[in-house]
Amino acid sequence: MEIVLVEGDITAQRVDVIVNAANSSLLGGGGVDGAVHRRGGPAILAECRALRASKYGRGLKTGQAVATTAGKLPARWVVHTVGPVFSPDEDRSALLRDCYTNSLAIADELGAATVAFPLISAGVYGWPVADAVRQALTVLRAASPAHVTEARLVLFGPETYAVAGRIAAS
Repeated sequence: MEIVLVEGDITAQRVDVIVNAANSSLLGGGGVDGAVHRRGGPAILAECRALRASKYGRGLKTGQAVATTAGKLPARWVVHTVGPVFSPDEDRSALLRDCYTNSLAIADELGAATVAFPLISAGVYGWPVADAVRQALTVLRAASPAHVTEARLVLFGPETYAVAGRIAAS
């Protein structure tokens, strides 16, 4: 699987799967989650509501992932995953890696060839960017999915992209 770093907007990626850094409610929020729901339109929210009404009545647990339609996004599916909130007092990096592992597994089960990931937990959840990149690359470099041939790490802004480039090259 090829890993590609891209500076840009996750909602503009033309891929099979866009990964959404969702909140546990699955009902939209801020940051990536809000952008995915706004650009994707009501079909995503409708499927998320159906998931909440059936299998995920208490919401999606941190590190887990679930797929829905992509609505109006330039993708076939959205895989929603809930990243951990950063804590300087507790190592939650395994949960962050689970987000990438579980999202990639679902994308592969769907038969997706291309997947675009945001930098999970590095926004409002406060994860330090450099470590968030390291955690993502650790999982993606070790993965050997059956169908996914390209994993994009979509980085918002030139500063985040530059940090990711330095870490990927080291």
